Amino acid sequence: MGGQGVMVIGQLLAHATLLEGRNVVWFPAYGPETRGGTADCTVIMSSEEIGSPVSSSPDTLIALNQTLLDKFAPSVKREGVILVNTSLAQPPSYRDDCKIVEVPANDIAAELGNSKAANMVMLGAYVQLVRPVAMESIEAAMPEVLPKRHHDSIPLNKAALARGAALVS
Repeated sequence: MGGQGVMVIGQLLAHATLLEGRNVVWFPAYGPETRGGTADCTVIMSSEEIGSPVSSSPDTLIALNQTLLDKFAPSVKREGVILVNTSLAQPPSYRDDCKIVEVPANDIAAELGNSKAANMVMLGAYVQLVRPVAMESIEAAMPEVLPKRHHDSIPLNKAALARGAALVS
């Protein structure tokens, strides 16, 4: 995953997994820059015990920008899934061994009135396509994960989830 609200969607996935009674590891990573640098996170979800918080070859990549798509796309497992925010990144033509899902997340978020909801569009597409958790669990996690000052954006975030889900249905 990378940038533009990726930590929030990682935290929502992690919390939703806990709400469903399964094991989860959320592992954030930040670039050395003070501001404007790269950020990514790994979320490992399992009904089994999780032995390591690091995955060298993830099943799925949610790429919100070109820089991190370029960095992580080569490591996705064969027959994995790469979700690409095509508003900011070009799908990798060299990964014909993976399912590439194109999501114009920023464009959809702008249609909804706030480009900051692009991460939720991507999350909705991912949850609908891969089904790691129930969409209801993501929605239930929102008031617990998002700071109170952002609770007024929950309806917008739910609408963005729904638009992302509808895109891949």
